[in-house]
Amino acid sequence: MRCNHCGKEIKTENQMAKEGVAEITLRWGYFSNKDGETHKICLCEDCYDRWIREFAIPVLIEENTELL
Repeated sequence: MRCNHCGKEIKTENQMAKEGVAEITLRWGYFSNKDGETHKICLCEDCYDRWIREFAIPVLIEENTELL
């Protein structure tokens, strides 16, 4: 698994990420130029943090009190 932005290798064990990674699946539909396509990307935590700092509307962050 590699970060789609910087190319960094994401540490994995048994196909599970062993460090912070954002995995995003976009299923494009009607009214887009990508109708019928599914895009999958992985971002390491550093690239994710840099990306969301550029957002005009901040990401909604909710604290999880129970971690599984």
